[in-house]
Amino acid sequence: MRYLILLTSLVASSAGAQITIDTAWARATAPGAKIGAGYMTIRNAGGAADRLVGASSPAAERVEMHVTTKDGEVSRMREVKSYAVPAKGAFELKPNGPHLMLVNLKAPLKEGASVPLRLRFEKAGDVDARLEVRALTASAPAHKH
Repeated sequence: MRYLILLTSLVASSAGAQITIDTAWARATAPGAKIGAGYMTIRNAGGAADRLVGASSPAAERVEMHVTTKDGEVSRMREVKSYAVPAKGAFELKPNGPHLMLVNLKAPLKEGASVPLRLRFEKAGDVDARLEVRALTASAPAHKH
């Protein structure tokens, strides 16, 4: 078992990215809703920049990466192929900004539940996280450090 842990550490170190996920959350959805959104802070303690290039969850048919842009008084969302996570830095997914869209939810997101999520990074590979489901009216929670 110790060999496996050491091997995993070497792979992560050789990629130059050391990714951790902080404060991953989603808002509860109304009954019948087919779309949910996920937010979090992605931290990279490594010496090389990385990119989030995909995500999946058993709670949804697919997970897309979106950004929100403002055109005058109108906010628009558009899908993007990846998010850049700087070396020794962080990238925040937040309401009215970059976020994950959980498309075709298999069941409503209920307050108090948690949703498994697999994030795919260009260098760090797959990183598992859980979205804590907050109230439908929740705003961004305070960051944990």
